[in-house]
Parts: sequence; C-alpha cells; structure tokens
Amino acid sequence: MKLHSLQISDFRNLSNIDINLDPSLNVFVGVNGSGKSSLLEAIHYLGYGRSFRSSKHHSVIQHGKSKFVVHAKMEDVINNKMFSTGLSRSDKDDVTVSINGYKDMRLADLVSLIPIQIFTPQSSDVVIGAPGLRRKFLDWVVFHVEHSFNEQVGYFNKALKQRNALLKGIQRSGNLAESDRQQIDYWTQAITTYGNALDEARRACFDRLKPYFLRNFERFITEFSVEISYHRGWQEGSDLYDELQGRMHTDLKYGYTSIGPQKCDLLIKADGMPAAEILSRGQLRMLVAALQLSQSEFLSNSSRKQTLFLLDDISAELDESKRETFVDMLLACGSQLMLTAIDNDQLAFLRKHKNKKMFHVEHGQVNEE
Repeated sequence: MKLHSLQISDFRNLSNIDINLDPSLNVFVGVNGSGKSSLLEAIHYLGYGRSFRSSKHHSVIQHGKSKFVVHAKMEDVINNKMFSTGLSRSDKDDVTVSINGYKDMRLADLVSLIPIQIFTPQSSDVVIGAPGLRRKFLDWVVFHVEHSFNEQVGYFNKALKQRNALLKGIQRSGNLAESDRQQIDYWTQAITTYGNALDEARRACFDRLKPYFLRNFERFITEFSVEISYHRGWQEGSDLYDELQGRMHTDLKYGYTSIGPQKCDLLIKADGMPAAEILSRGQLRMLVAALQLSQSEFLSNSSRKQTLFLLDDISAELDESKRETFVDMLLACGSQLMLTAIDNDQLAFLRKHKNKKMFHVEHGQVNEE
C-alpha cells in the first residue's frame, strides 16, 4: 500500500495541505518550526491513531479550531485498488474513521491498511527504554502479519484487568473468600488461554524475523557482535497456569499479576552485554535502523506489505554512509519514504535517486518543487 495523496486541515500549523506523493521517495525541506515534523505527525495518525510527539490529541488541533482532519488516498499497487481514508479528532476527543465512504469504521481497520514506521531522535528508546516499548515494537509487526492478533490482545487485556482488579481488592481488604478464589481461578484460566495464544504468535513471528535482525546487525554495527532473543514473560518450559498459581501469594501481596505475556521482552546484547549499557548514542541509532529495516524487509517478503517510513531529520541521526545504506535498502524492499531535512546540503546522498518528489515547507505551507 502506498500513499497516493494527502490532505491535512487544522493540524498544528498546517491549515490546508493538499499534495500528491511519489510512491517511493518524498523529501520535505524547511527550517526548524516550518511544519515538517507536524506533517509526519499527521501521517503517523493514519498508522497508529495517535501522535508520536504528544499523548494529548487536543494539543495537535490548531488554535481556535474544533477538530483536525487527515485524509489520504492509498493505492494497493499489488491488486491495483484505491482506498479513500480519513481520520479526524475533535477537541472533545471524539474520533471518526472512514474508509471508502464508510464512516464509523474501527481504528484497527484503518491502521491495518498500511504499516507505518517512524525514525526520530527518540527511536533509540526502543533499546534503552522500558520492556513495553520493545513489546510494542514486536507486536506491531505481529499485528500486520496475523489478522487475529489484535483481537487476542483485547481478550487477554480484559482477563488481565479483571484478575488485577480482584487482586487489588483482596490486597486492600485483607480478606480472601472462597468466592474470590473461584473468580481469580476463572480469570487465571482465561489469561492462560489467551496468553498462550499471544506467546505462540509472537514467538512464531520472532523466529521468522531473527535472520533479518542478525543480517542487518552485521551491516550497521561492525564493532560488536549483536544478539537478540525473545523472552515470553514467564519461565521457559513451564506451564503458564501452574506458574500463575505458584505466584499467587506474591500477586496477592502486591495486587497485580507479576508474570505472563504482559511482561514479554526482546533482549538485545552486544558482545554478551546489554546493548543499552555499552553502545554509544550513534551506535544505538544504527541498531534501531537495523531493527526497523528488518521489519520492513520481513513484511515485504512474507506478506507483500510495503512499509511507509517517516524519517525525521535523518541527517542528524545517522552518519552519511549509514543513512545512505538505510535509505537504499528501505527503497529496495518497496518502502515508501517521507524524509525531512533542514536544507538540501544534507541530501547529497539522494541525488542518485531519480524517482522522487521534493517539497518545500514554510510557515505551515507545503509546495512541491
């Protein structure tokens, strides 16, 4: 799927944007504060339903306006089909999603159409941040490969919420009645059923991804031997239900479920040490580039899905040779790129690419050069 055209209204300093896009490479040049990052942020809503800069939707609505609207035409180049999509959010936090004229569609229906990844100065957080960020990183690609995965996540989260609520209530009251035991056991069995399904989907996807990871680690990080492994969130070789039962005393003490797929993590090591502890800032950026490139190559080969990549100020994040390698390989696997830069001097490595569109961004206006 490729973005064919894009319309944005009342999104930060972008009042009325209407542009046609190249299916491969699109470059947006402008000084800081011109609206480049806001443009990528608006596109990001199509792939996630949220911003990558703020958790408050109303903060991106232009001052004095009641809502923002992002509309895009997407082209399925494999099946030669066009999709007209739209998303809007109001200052009352109402969300409206439309696909081909059908309104009240689910957000999941929209984001499943086109896989979107973003590379920014904050992307290193996937390595140095909390396990939840790496879990989301893995779940993103599982979602785009396994259509039922999102539904399974919903079932699991409901069961986990119910079990945690019971544990918290017992912790506060100090009383564990027989009825409480029966309810906890019911939700423990539900967590086991849905948790095993999540683990199977994640593990199967990771096993297929791992060769891509290892190959790209060697391309981007030559100073260290980098390894990656999957940790499911409870002891390998053990039954989840038995583990939950065995930790009941601990869970009652703290008021939450301490093990399970909600604790899943990707363990990344360089020369046998946690990568976050020994890699430099530049090496961490290259590690993230290798991780994201691997996902894009995997989706292209396994499901013929092309990733839309948002590259915000890539020249500040990767050295010249690595940024050229990153862009070349993303384009080679069919990704569509939206790349921002402050000036054309940073883009010498793009001159060899003839199929591209250049845009100038100034004061919230976007014009094709």
